Order: sequence, then structure tokens, then C-alpha cells
Amino acid sequence: MSLYLQGLAIGLAYVAPIGMQNLFVINAALTQSRRRLALITLIVIFFDVSLLLACFFGIGALVERFSLLQTIVLAAGGLVVSWIGVGLIREKPSMDRSVDMDIPLPRIAAKAFVVTWLNPQALIDGTLLFGSFRVGHPGADSTLLVLGSATASCLWFSGVTLVISLFSARFNDRVLRLINIVCGSVILVYGLRLILQFVRTI
Repeated sequence: MSLYLQGLAIGLAYVAPIGMQNLFVINAALTQSRRRLALITLIVIFFDVSLLLACFFGIGALVERFSLLQTIVLAAGGLVVSWIGVGLIREKPSMDRSVDMDIPLPRIAAKAFVVTWLNPQALIDGTLLFGSFRVGHPGADSTLLVLGSATASCLWFSGVTLVISLFSARFNDRVLRLINIVCGSVILVYGLRLILQFVRTI
């Protein structure tokens, strides 16, 4: 169960920082009815979990087969993941209520796909983070970790939509900043662990 909880913690740290996906959900929560918001949330979760699984079973499966590639991914992943953590700690996100969400649901789904699958930063971060996941924890261990991360996606986006829809008046840039600092710290610690694991392999 501890591996599942590790995956849950890393998954939350990965998905919670305020980027394109979260701003998309926040804008929906600030402007849409709860029934429509529930559908939008399910769409975002679907695309997020599918990207997570693609990163895990794609590059993660590839590097698991080649020891040299594993070493490279551990080194590059550790450095980049640490850099992501530092960047999140330093970043100052802001809310944007100007995005038009009063559009048909298929167009909402298309936008959710764009902010997830066509977001270069999400692709790079996900590939390195979950590719490193699979290298550092092969076999059944990695399955528990990725299940924990998938659960984190479901919990996070559901929780964000509920909390913001209930307390939209109190949600501001300071709250976004605090979320990024906490999540950046967790990701930084994980990146440093990957670097340490790389050092032990050489």
C-alpha cells in the first residue's frame, strides 16, 4: 500500500501545480453550472489519465528494457524533475476569468484535449516523471505507483471543481501560489531522489 500512496503523493504533486489544465478547470468552476461542470471534470480526468498511462507505458516501457537508457533517463529525469520543482516554487500564477466556457460540450472536450495532449510542457514533464517512475520501480511496484497517480488525477480535479464552485469568492492568486510552492517542493524532493538513485548506479 505504501507504493500506492507514494504514487498518489507524486501524482498530486504532478497534477496540482497551476498550469494550462488547472486554469481550464478553474475557469469552468467559476463560470459553469454544477451539472455541466461535472461533465467537464470527467472529460479532463479522462485526458489526464490517458496521458499519464501513455507516458508510463510508452517511454517507461522502453527504458525498462535497456540499462543504458535507464541510466540516462534517471540522470535527465532527476535533473529536469528537480528543475520543474524549483520552477514551480518560484512561479507566480494568476487567475484568468476571461476564457469563454459557454460553448458546446464537444468544443469543451476539444479544448481539454489541447491543454492536455498538445501541451509540450505536460508531455515532457509526464514522460520524464513517469518514465523515471517505471525505471526506479520495475514490475508490479510500478503498477501500484501509476495506479496511485491515476487516482490522484481523479481526486484532484474532482476536488478542485467542488471547492472552487463552493468558495469561488475566496479563491485568488495567493492560493494558487501556495499550491505551487507545496507541489514544487514535493516534486523537487522526488527529483533529488532520482539523482541519488542515478549516482548509486554509476
